Amino acid sequence: MGQTPALFIFRDPRAPKPVELPDYVTELLRRIEDIIAPTVVGMGFELVRVAMSRGGTLQVMIEPADGRPMDVEDCATLSRALSAVLDVEDPISGSYTLEVSSPGIDRPLTRPKDYSRWAGHLVRVELVQPIDGRRRFKGALLGLEGGTVVKLRLEDGKEAELPLALVARAKLELTDALLDEHRRELHGAAGHRAH
Repeated sequence: MGQTPALFIFRDPRAPKPVELPDYVTELLRRIEDIIAPTVVGMGFELVRVAMSRGGTLQVMIEPADGRPMDVEDCATLSRALSAVLDVEDPISGSYTLEVSSPGIDRPLTRPKDYSRWAGHLVRVELVQPIDGRRRFKGALLGLEGGTVVKLRLEDGKEAELPLALVARAKLELTDALLDEHRRELHGAAGHRAH
């Protein structure tokens, strides 16, 4: 009595298996992150995501560590530097295309700090396995509790608590509030450059 019930997650054997990357792809992406992270950080940026498309494009998503907006020159400079590092280390057998980009306004949430930074905004979250029969959730991001639980206020007003470890993808939804915040950040960055 008086104790909070534990959360148990049972998988329906008839439910489709979660889509997971083969271990060798996951290991390759981790290796690439380890190779490029020192260069990214050393140049004053943060690594947001590393992904590989079926078409052979290695996507490296970065953002300035100081919070300023990205520009095309940042992407070009990082692309040249990362290309040189990857040519030396040569982690990918075969040909590929390197794509360096910023997360954009409707960015993916890939790091624990993203769930705190973007609290209050509308997000879509997809889990690797269902909770209460659902894998997809949409709602206002309330934040990250204890570093392990993503909290959302769903469109019906109910709150959902989703284990961060089960999040396959999370992405901000483009809304007027998000666009307004982006405009304020751009205006603030332009004001700092003018001084």
